[in-house]
Amino acid sequence: MRWENQSSVSEFLLLGLPIRPEQQGVFFALFLGMYLTTVLGNLLIILLIRLDSRLHTPMYFFLSHLALTDVSFSSVTVPKMLMNMKTRHQSITYAGCISQVYFFIFFACTDNFLLAVMAYDRYVAICHPLHYTIKMKPELCIFLVTGCWFFSCVHGLLHTILVNQLSFCAETTIPHFFCDLAAVLKSACSDTSLNELVIFTEGGLLFIMPLSAILGSYICMLATILKVLSIKRISKALSTCGSHLFVVSLYYGTIASIYFFSSSGKYTGKDIVASIMYLIVTPMLNPFIYSLRNKDIKCAFDDFVRAKVFS
Repeated sequence: MRWENQSSVSEFLLLGLPIRPEQQGVFFALFLGMYLTTVLGNLLIILLIRLDSRLHTPMYFFLSHLALTDVSFSSVTVPKMLMNMKTRHQSITYAGCISQVYFFIFFACTDNFLLAVMAYDRYVAICHPLHYTIKMKPELCIFLVTGCWFFSCVHGLLHTILVNQLSFCAETTIPHFFCDLAAVLKSACSDTSLNELVIFTEGGLLFIMPLSAILGSYICMLATILKVLSIKRISKALSTCGSHLFVVSLYYGTIASIYFFSSSGKYTGKDIVASIMYLIVTPMLNPFIYSLRNKDIKCAFDDFVRAKVFS
């Protein structure tokens, strides 16, 4: 096979989704509908939080950033996937692929950090309710969100620079529907040991730390609830944390099934389905998960609709 460095490779070939040609139209319509639902649902959440003063609290401040991240996360890969399905042209430029690697890592990491920050917010609300307004000051909330975006940016930039140093063979094929970091590394013709070492150490640390913070927060919340067994308190805790816990389980469960529990070194149909879950399904479900179990957002939506109708 002929060797070429990264500067002379103009494009990669994405194998896309493992579906038959006659099914392309059905899946295109399905994924387009899901993507539009994701965008409209999350933007509606951001708009309601912005317009309704009752939602100007730390919890909804973090939720608005999570919604923005979900829209951006899906937009990194889904539009390109839909365009490839429509045109039947599976190629992606080198610059486009590197951009997907960066923004995918960036927004995935931001999601990871924001879920940990939201868990801390719920911990303070349940374990220290009397000191909540003192502990969760606006300055701290802004600092936490800024930290999420900053460290995610650095994390994505580190891996993207390392990928950009690799060499790729001519007519490189990526066995996925987008430029996933692991799939790109498997397609490289040069040594990827440094990339894998950084993923295992730095990437693993940034995955484990937020997850540990989330688990630690919920353990402390559970211990606090069990000290005073009260139906009212348990109901309040479930309404406060149920949505977040469900999103965390969905997010980490799908990622773990791909990157930690995959049985082989090659991408399988199950891995592709899991990728669709956390790239398309999870961001689409988040607005419904948070709104269906949240009276404040329901009231804000009702007021918003009434205001638009009567105006």
